[in-house]
Amino acid sequence: MSDWKARNQKNKAVVWEYWQRMNHARPQEVAGIVDKAFHKDVDWNGPQPINQIRGSDALIKEFWQPLLHSFPDIRRKADILIGGVDKDEDWVSGIGYLTGTFVHDWLGIPATGKKTNIHFGQFFVMRDEKIAESYCILDVLAVFKQAGFQVLPNAYGREGGKVQKPRGGDGIQLVEQDELEGRKTKQLVSAMGNGLMRYVRNRDMEDMNTMEQHHYWHPDFHWMGPTGIGTTHSIEEFQDFHQRPWLIGFGDRELDIEPGGRYMGFHGEGQYAAVGVWDYKFSTNHGQYQDIPATGKMMTIRDFDWYKRDGNFLIQNWIPIDIIDIFKQMDVDLFDRMHRQNELRKRGINWWDLPLDGEIAAGESVAAASLRRF
Repeated sequence: MSDWKARNQKNKAVVWEYWQRMNHARPQEVAGIVDKAFHKDVDWNGPQPINQIRGSDALIKEFWQPLLHSFPDIRRKADILIGGVDKDEDWVSGIGYLTGTFVHDWLGIPATGKKTNIHFGQFFVMRDEKIAESYCILDVLAVFKQAGFQVLPNAYGREGGKVQKPRGGDGIQLVEQDELEGRKTKQLVSAMGNGLMRYVRNRDMEDMNTMEQHHYWHPDFHWMGPTGIGTTHSIEEFQDFHQRPWLIGFGDRELDIEPGGRYMGFHGEGQYAAVGVWDYKFSTNHGQYQDIPATGKMMTIRDFDWYKRDGNFLIQNWIPIDIIDIFKQMDVDLFDRMHRQNELRKRGINWWDLPLDGEIAAGESVAAASLRRF
């Protein structure tokens, strides 16, 4: 086994052990588990409003303690775990669900007392068999919805429940995979990505055909986006429910600027591959998106992708995106919308009887205000 392959197996084992031990940790054991898995000065990054945390001590205090207080019985069920090397950096990544009973408010979201599922996607940079950097997207909007709040128009794609698991149930790659198969998967993902770059917003607008995505995607493929966008099934749904609205809003390709942010190492094993970006400049906000007018701002994105290949086609794609961060850049505070709805809930007024901003004008009835909701 080559040096990088041996390192990759050890790195995956470190992450897997960390995940499993945290699933069964008593409160007094959390610090020891975190210290074993992470470098003391780890650079940990989470979704809005958590963002960057520096150091393992702060990670315990600012992330794990609040999360475990709100969900004391939380458990992680991973669906994918893969690793690899890119640009001389060792990476491990995975997706799945954190599930627990929501007994105390979390991030200001009112507790429900019910089981809550939080989809996660996470990339780790490994150094000396410890986690040196971590980038984590949690589907916080799904927690909003499970708590009874609707802060965006209904998604075009399917929302609610859990997204589809990897077909064949083989996403946890704890043993060494065929290097040739991993190379095939990465090559197909790269070819698909090059196809996406053929789109030119000012020329193509709502025409998705220049990207020729039918060459890369299985006819039965599923694209599993975050809450706010939803899941699509087939190329047609993918184009209608996600690509077209997204590209009208944020359609720049090959920007001639320094993207900044952090590139997640492109790695693949067997039929799986993963890549992502964090706070990465990707487009000007040219058009309306989710009923929000264009701002003209340069946008950054926190976006991860995991792919599964079936033969010569990609058949599944999981895409965590920090949607709350996207809207924050568009001057829309989705937490503020949630808090407004919660205050009205306390007055016995339902969010579905209101305009989306939660406001009722002077002298306006709830019924009239509801017509302005979206």
